[in-house]
Amino acid sequence: MTQEHMRDPWRLLLVEDDRELVGMLTEILRDEGYAVDVATDGQRGLHLGLTRTYDVLVIDRRLPVLDGLDLLRRLRSRPVRSPVLLLTGMGSVPDRVDGLDAGADDYLAKPFDLDELTARLRALCRRSLDVSEVLRIGTGRLDVSRREVVLADGERISLAAREFALLWVLATRPDAVYSRAELRRTVFEEAHAPSIVDTYVYYLRRKLGRKAVRTVRGVGYRLGAL
Repeated sequence: MTQEHMRDPWRLLLVEDDRELVGMLTEILRDEGYAVDVATDGQRGLHLGLTRTYDVLVIDRRLPVLDGLDLLRRLRSRPVRSPVLLLTGMGSVPDRVDGLDAGADDYLAKPFDLDELTARLRALCRRSLDVSEVLRIGTGRLDVSRREVVLADGERISLAAREFALLWVLATRPDAVYSRAELRRTVFEEAHAPSIVDTYVYYLRRKLGRKAVRTVRGVGYRLGAL
């Protein structure tokens, strides 16, 4: 057993519509020590990617319902920062460039060698351990790699995926005021309820205090302080 497998299992999302390949990869990856979730279309992959936390994602380029590149762009816009390995039968240089520009960290053309796939995944997981992006929120901070808010006294508060995405958008431009429409387009694109932004502002305030998100009357919301 390798050193990586001494820790808790790496959490991996596999988004692939070839069910025979899914069965083979799932068995191999679980033998390698990964905890594997599977989505067989892009829409399901988007749902899992936004509502669960993964150490690494493997996404096929061509998927039903939602294309792999479109899925990847939507995940990166939320933001989902986990490393992504893109699988594809389209191995030309322009195709690789498109995948990397969409937010992939690595690219593997089909047919691929299984030993190379697992080696690339180990490299991506090791790299993710070094990611430590922190955004300041008053006297506290947002730990992006853990999706947690760290208060001044060291207390850590975990956020759900959409709570984190909303707070991240506000924290990356702390002086900006966002309208509800802007936040809906950026964070809650697939949601239909008009009140979705207000609902998640309420959730954040309930966890972090009423000052965490400021209301700008007649305009929308901006980052507050902890």
